[in-house]
Amino acid sequence: MSANNETEEAQAVAEYLSKHPEFFVDFGAVLAKITIPASHAGRAISLHERQLEVLREKNRTLELRLADMIRHGQENDAIVEKMQRWTRQLLLQADDSRLPEIVEAGMHEEFSVPQVALRLWGVSEELRSLACAQPIDADLVEQVNKLQRPYCGDSKDQAARRLLPGDGVDTRSIALLPLRKGVDPQAFGLLVLGSADAQRFHAAMGTAFLERIAETASASLSRLISANR
Repeated sequence: MSANNETEEAQAVAEYLSKHPEFFVDFGAVLAKITIPASHAGRAISLHERQLEVLREKNRTLELRLADMIRHGQENDAIVEKMQRWTRQLLLQADDSRLPEIVEAGMHEEFSVPQVALRLWGVSEELRSLACAQPIDADLVEQVNKLQRPYCGDSKDQAARRLLPGDGVDTRSIALLPLRKGVDPQAFGLLVLGSADAQRFHAAMGTAFLERIAETASASLSRLISANR
């Protein structure tokens, strides 16, 4: 018998048994005689033992999945708690001039981002002495306006890298978060996150969490922007 015929016959037997589970009830003697090679030992085992082995393997897989789900849930809970603490600090701050400081400190302290830079344009005249209000290149402003969501990836071709401490010499990955008032297509600022770790902000990562950070920062920092910008 050819290998193909053997495979077809085996599939037919498997299909029949799947459709007729009562077979082994009607032919109990056949079930008692069936032995199967054990997965990790040389001896043959009964069908019942093999079924138990399969169930144990499934249980181990399910336990691993459950542990993974619990771990992700705990990580998400920790992130939510950090977001709440940071957002609370922004909401409680009555002095608008201190908001940029709180935004940057939150990135460092709550989210452990090693390199942070913030730039705002169109700031109210009385706040233009703030470090974040320093002028930036018009080409960079245009680039930020084109960003529909945070950019994550290699930093080598990003002009924004030079805004980071030490001109971003040690930066290997970067995240650019455009700041906007609601659905305004024109950004009023840029939050730059950088790291010496090339995988910290990589191109394939999800940006949903960074979008929430950008929205929260935008909502608070928009108070610094002139209505006539």
